[in-house]
Amino acid sequence: MGVAQKTIKFLTIAVIALITTTSFAFESGKKTDDQNDGGQVNTKEEVRAYIEHHLKDSHDFAFYSYTNDANERKHVGFPLPVIIWTTEGLVTFMSSEFHHNDDGHVIVEKNGLKFAKIHSKIYELENGAATVSFDDAHHATNASRVLDFSITKSVVGILFAGFLMFLGFSRLAKQYKSRQIPKGFSRVLEPLVLYVRDEIARPNIGEKKYKKFTGFLLTVFFFIWILNLLGLTPFGFNVTGQIAVTLALALFTMVIYLVNGTKDFWMHTLWMPGVPYILRPILAVIELAGFILIKPFSLLVRLFANITAGHFIVMSLIALMVTMKEAFGPVASTGMSLALALFIMVIELLVAFLQAYIFTMLSSLFIGMAVEEHDHH
Repeated sequence: MGVAQKTIKFLTIAVIALITTTSFAFESGKKTDDQNDGGQVNTKEEVRAYIEHHLKDSHDFAFYSYTNDANERKHVGFPLPVIIWTTEGLVTFMSSEFHHNDDGHVIVEKNGLKFAKIHSKIYELENGAATVSFDDAHHATNASRVLDFSITKSVVGILFAGFLMFLGFSRLAKQYKSRQIPKGFSRVLEPLVLYVRDEIARPNIGEKKYKKFTGFLLTVFFFIWILNLLGLTPFGFNVTGQIAVTLALALFTMVIYLVNGTKDFWMHTLWMPGVPYILRPILAVIELAGFILIKPFSLLVRLFANITAGHFIVMSLIALMVTMKEAFGPVASTGMSLALALFIMVIELLVAFLQAYIFTMLSSLFIGMAVEEHDHH
């Protein structure tokens, strides 16, 4: 009972610390340099804009921002490499040259070309253009989008998660060479590894073939779980809330089960036995659509939507201290915001694990359907 109470107390303090830090970052929200209000987020429109900015990827890594005594906006963090393909070829520079501007007011000149960043999208301006102009459909009329290969904040999160996985599992593998029972943090990883192997891979793929795909399933599970947990920290990661990341993970799963599909799998998919011949082409189209479109789409949308919604709810509840301040006063609005955000953050800890589990479980099911040997009677 004492251990359980200490664990609950520790988790509560940790979540409150995370919320407090996130709230501080929220109050010191990012504003454009020509607005000298100290970077405060005070209106519903500013709150919504800040949340949308948090959900998007970023070309720089900012821990927090503040206004100094000279009323200058300062950002604490570090720049990231901008790597873009333009009409003149490859161009590289550091994101600090945009000076944290995201509305196109700062123009960067490189190799005789001009670039502006608007809502995390980089545009190459035409000759003679000073700013990016848009038509009624919000299409740039005097600039074009560049191919962006930059090292963004999400890429940093992916690399960091990969580094943590490399450290953890290399240590676990090293300990297995000299001892049967691991020690230290490896004791936390071992039951999770066994759970993925024995409760996900083995029953869904089968005793004969599960070992071939266990490595992929372990990688997907821990990769998503770690990134989901990083998204709950004040660093502001939202990697699994980027649809490009979830799309890539879903495509990996799709390629694996399509490439490893057995003869029986393709026979039942393209020319299903036991049904009238006239229906087989129709069923083949439906089955192909299911394996190529519907199943990967369900994987990518479920992870993307749940993580994005979780971030949006947490940030919205934290914003109650701003939006409800006039109605309830600063003390009541802050207390209500803290209590609700604490409740949601505890749920988000569960969701972080649950979404990793669901993605891994569905991936193993789809792989198992493809490699299964059907009985012929």
